[in-house]
Amino acid sequence: MPCLSIALKNVRANKKRAAITILLISVTTALLVFASAFMDGSHNQMIRSSLEIYPGYLQITHKEFRETPSYDNLIFDLESIKASLAKVPGIAVFAARFESFVLFATADKAVGGMLTGIEPEKEKQLSRLESSLVSGRYLTSGDTNTLYIGNEFAKRLDIAVGDELSFIGSGADYSFAADTLIVKGIFQTGLFDFDASAAFMNKDYFDRIMASTGLATHVIVLPDEPRKVAIVADAIRQKISPDYSIEDWTSFMGGLVEAMEVDSIFGYITLGIIFIVILFVIIIYTLLAMYARIREIGILRAIGTTPGQILGMLLSESIILASVSVLLGGLFGGGLAYYFQLNPIVYSGYEEQFKQYGLAMSAMPAEFAPLTILRDMGIMFFLSILATLYPILKVNRYKPIEAIHHV
Repeated sequence: MPCLSIALKNVRANKKRAAITILLISVTTALLVFASAFMDGSHNQMIRSSLEIYPGYLQITHKEFRETPSYDNLIFDLESIKASLAKVPGIAVFAARFESFVLFATADKAVGGMLTGIEPEKEKQLSRLESSLVSGRYLTSGDTNTLYIGNEFAKRLDIAVGDELSFIGSGADYSFAADTLIVKGIFQTGLFDFDASAAFMNKDYFDRIMASTGLATHVIVLPDEPRKVAIVADAIRQKISPDYSIEDWTSFMGGLVEAMEVDSIFGYITLGIIFIVILFVIIIYTLLAMYARIREIGILRAIGTTPGQILGMLLSESIILASVSVLLGGLFGGGLAYYFQLNPIVYSGYEEQFKQYGLAMSAMPAEFAPLTILRDMGIMFFLSILATLYPILKVNRYKPIEAIHHV
């Protein structure tokens, strides 16, 4: 307690030195808090953008479908799966998809692509197919022989809204399937490969042509809270047959997970380099400040103050300054994170460049996460104390006479 009392008096007596120390540490803390919030927010935005374009957060397939995507490994009891999902809490919406590779043909061209039967109304909530519309109209549940096709795919086939084309494929029972379709709408998600090979139909009509009534290749599930997708997946596993595989996006989007991990590593390496530089600035400044107090320390030692008491006093000063600095920096950095969560940073004019990477939005929000902010504040508090420990130990080694006569 005496050490703390003396430390408080010393901090008040050296306001300029205390202000500079607080400024250094608080700015560094605010930088760390905001940088972490922005990195997490941009990653979450990239993940949401990638998943919501089409893949979804959670997929149900036959357990052997991913290894062998054939008609022998379909979801054969679709209605039973839907009935089970209706009883699982935490699900916002779910819908079936049936993907089939077919040959599309016009009068002059024939191109292979993926024809998928979807439930149009539910698909609005599961993906961004509707919001990616660039020409014509989106599908409805009453549509028959109409097609919703990717922009690049339409260019490959040289067709536009209102044009006719045919397709030839194999039905779910391995029978011959063919029909003439009219292009109702054209979409562009920004994922070139997807836009160049994907086309969609209303599943009700698709089932009649492809003999796939009551069947599906995938069931896509959107949790009420996407963060809890793993919990929802576990709940679904308890409700449906083990013949089916329930995978969240971390499983079937492994490339995206790895990309985010690599980006995080490089982000933290960059932050680490910055903070090492700042840490050394704090150490050097603290060392100079301590050297300016050597005579003061020598006098204290000469009147009987022990090295332990000196150490306690200086550490107390360091803890006081670090606490105030980290609190101010955390509040400022957290305030910035909260503001930019509500008002994302918009990269105006870069929409097309973002679409090349599959990002449907060019606005990058920060992620206001109190626990993450407290974690970063704790890290900075520890580093601040660590940065002052060497200078304190250095000056505390001086003998009283040496310290008093130090210039």
